[in-house]
Amino acid sequence: MKKIVALLIGIISFIVTQAQMNMNCCVPTATEKYALNANDKDFIAAHVSPLPYTYVGPGSDINYKTSDGTDAHAWMVKPDKQTNYYLFVIHEWWGLNDYIKKQSEQMANDLGVNVIALDLYDNQVATTPNDAVKIMQSVKTERAMAIIHGAYNYVGANAKVFTIGWCFGGGWSLQTAIEGGKQVVGCIMYYGQPEEDVNRLKTINCDIIGFFGNKDTHPSPEMVDKFIKTADAAGVKLAVNRYDATHAFANPSNPNYNKDATADAYAKVKEFVMARMK
Repeated sequence: MKKIVALLIGIISFIVTQAQMNMNCCVPTATEKYALNANDKDFIAAHVSPLPYTYVGPGSDINYKTSDGTDAHAWMVKPDKQTNYYLFVIHEWWGLNDYIKKQSEQMANDLGVNVIALDLYDNQVATTPNDAVKIMQSVKTERAMAIIHGAYNYVGANAKVFTIGWCFGGGWSLQTAIEGGKQVVGCIMYYGQPEEDVNRLKTINCDIIGFFGNKDTHPSPEMVDKFIKTADAAGVKLAVNRYDATHAFANPSNPNYNKDATADAYAKVKEFVMARMK
């Protein structure tokens, strides 16, 4: 009888554990939630196709191995002076296009850090909102995480890493910082998806600075308010900067571009980075 009872308890325990695992696997991550916004007409309307632009300047494509055994693509720009500080750039929902390469070069020069623009789209670049919707929603969390971990392996254990991203990349900047552990020295996010899981946010090892538009709906001001509370509960230092602007206000190829807000935000980015570089 005791053996039967023990067997039944074991079976019940296994069923409960499997049920919990199944529920957890069905809960979308923060970035997966953001990708669902692509089903919203207002969200799509906030992303007008970027103007044609061809980048000409320093920097080059790089490839590195990922944790899933495949190759990842990125764009790297180095400053004039050698340094072990890196900035991982995460692109918008358009992908790693020439605008991101131009911004990467500017930040390498202004901040004096190595800049690696990660390619979470695996060499796909969108030029229309419809293409961007399809590609963004095709991004698998497991693949993106493999690309991110591969980037940390590529720069090595002695590298000190900042992360930055806009829109789709804003949320992934936060996730990249969380995944980097003690190597990460600062996280910068522009109007990206906040992390709602307080226990996951507790694992981040750096301060966060965020830039959001009060007229944005993805994320909305209410979502940003919740993010502030979550960060406070997690014991994370979060500096939130709000502007009278809409989504993608820092993108010069977007009709919603806000020059003053962009300049103020970038000045704060430089202060944030410089204060954390030894």
